[in-house]
Amino acid sequence: MGNQATGFITIVGRPNVGKSTLLNGLLGEKVAIVSPKPQTTRDRIRGIRTDATSQLVFIDTPGIHKPLKALNRAMVEAAVSTLAEVDVVVLVISAPEQLKSISPDAPADGSGQSVPPADAHVLEFVREAAKPAVLVINKTDKLSDKRLLLPIMELWQRAHPFTSLVPCSALLKEGFERLLGELVPLVPVGPKHYDDDIYTDRSLRFLAAETIREKLFFNTEQEIPYSLVVEIERFERRRALTVIEALIHVERPGQKAVVIGKGGAMLKRIGTAARADLEDLIGHQVLLNLHVRIERNWSTRKTMLRRFGYLE
Repeated sequence: MGNQATGFITIVGRPNVGKSTLLNGLLGEKVAIVSPKPQTTRDRIRGIRTDATSQLVFIDTPGIHKPLKALNRAMVEAAVSTLAEVDVVVLVISAPEQLKSISPDAPADGSGQSVPPADAHVLEFVREAAKPAVLVINKTDKLSDKRLLLPIMELWQRAHPFTSLVPCSALLKEGFERLLGELVPLVPVGPKHYDDDIYTDRSLRFLAAETIREKLFFNTEQEIPYSLVVEIERFERRRALTVIEALIHVERPGQKAVVIGKGGAMLKRIGTAARADLEDLIGHQVLLNLHVRIERNWSTRKTMLRRFGYLE
């Protein structure tokens, strides 16, 4: 492996700003699950983008917020810990959310305005890390007029000495070329860390659990997605068939009833959607069996958080 621009870049931000969509778009591969619900991402996930001149190792992280439960504290700690381990920080904010905090009568230079509190909380960790940082202003496709970006950019330019501010639509994959052009000069030159054909360091077993959890997020409501975890009990790869048995842990009997659904309809819907994605991921037929178990208050018990990989 010859020397080239190669380094580690963490993607941080408050929940639901599009960090995972950004990672998937930059890689051209789906390695992080996404949903409209905040706090979908629970783990640090590495995605590797290799081309002729660089290898960028991106780390997708859970949304940084002020946690109440043990699970949420573990998620925030996982995100914050990446800041000390990387060469560059990408802080992602949501353009529409920024506009909500900017007065319509505010001057175009953003003066007299302040960063929204949830983003300011994340920014404090970025400041403490003292690493080169790029600001990604995401979800620009949701702006009715791109001139609305001006007060946002002026506000954030005063908030922190970012190396650059990049408007972006992760959903439409707009702004990626410019973002990559800003990041490559910031990473060191050296040997590649991964082979060219590797795009994530996560196993298929992990990606299978995440795929199932994504379908649970899309198909269940209220607090249920935050009260479940998926554990793969069997992952057996054969020549033209992969057999996966997964256990969905919930915290209360009522949650189990919702996940299973009347006559098993909900569980069947989740399994059908997950199996289709898994077959695309693995490249051949998948036999998927799902089961649901009550594990009371697992999200507040350190022994269970260690079992599921959220605590060391």
